[in-house]
Amino acid sequence: MRIMITGAYGQLGYAVSKRLANDHEVIRTGSNIPQGESGIRLNILNQVYMSEVIRSTTPDLIINLAAMTNVDACEQNPNIAREVNIAGVQHLCDTFSGKIIHLSTDYVFDGKDGPYSENDEVCPISIYGETKLASERILIDNDPNNLIIRGNVLYDDSPFTQASFLNWVVNSLSNKKEISIVDDQYSNPTWTSSMSDIISLCIDNSVNGIMHWGDADHLSRLDFAYKIAKKYELSSALIKPISTASLSQNASRPLISGLKSDKLIELLNVVPPTINECLDAILGER
Repeated sequence: MRIMITGAYGQLGYAVSKRLANDHEVIRTGSNIPQGESGIRLNILNQVYMSEVIRSTTPDLIINLAAMTNVDACEQNPNIAREVNIAGVQHLCDTFSGKIIHLSTDYVFDGKDGPYSENDEVCPISIYGETKLASERILIDNDPNNLIIRGNVLYDDSPFTQASFLNWVVNSLSNKKEISIVDDQYSNPTWTSSMSDIISLCIDNSVNGIMHWGDADHLSRLDFAYKIAKKYELSSALIKPISTASLSQNASRPLISGLKSDKLIELLNVVPPTINECLDAILGER
């Protein structure tokens, strides 16, 4: 199968590209292509050029990972967030007649009673969450055969992103730098390779609709950082707990969040990995 990936140079895009290249022809696209990487420069806001790229590459499937994901930047620049996260998805639907797999987020929920299943009521509390929910509805209304996979706190040891929580914690502690991490935000952090495996299985099994995937451990961001410090043999004394409210961030965060993966676990006959298993694998690849 010929698969085009938008946003192929972020931490998830890199992992998905690597995973799918074993079994498929992968066309990598992105608004910026890192030096030394190959691919097609593509801004999903440029519908005319997008149409030309799709016509010339003739993909069977598109995986849309292109998005404005900086939550506070979305809150400060709502029009830009809507252009990227909503209009960009509409452009894909208007231009491509095949199946689209789209990555969404637990930020479509309010974070009062997580972790959440696919049947729980959505109630975003930020511009980012609102725009991602709107993109979901566009995709499902356009074609029920499309697939939305919601994820949360994706992480990896990746040189292709500035947004890796894992890299930030490891680099800070390695440099003896004290870091403050929230102790009241709960989720089930998910390794990009775990999400990539699920995307691959969903392709093989023609899964559609809205699905959730999160790894096994549901814990606070602070406890996640402690696990990283222990696994990398770094000093957890440098990690200081802080409340979300004390950060005075532009956008509200869902606090008790995370995702229940039961539906995909049963459908695909898979077991979500633990954080320790994922960190062991990452360290083993070094």
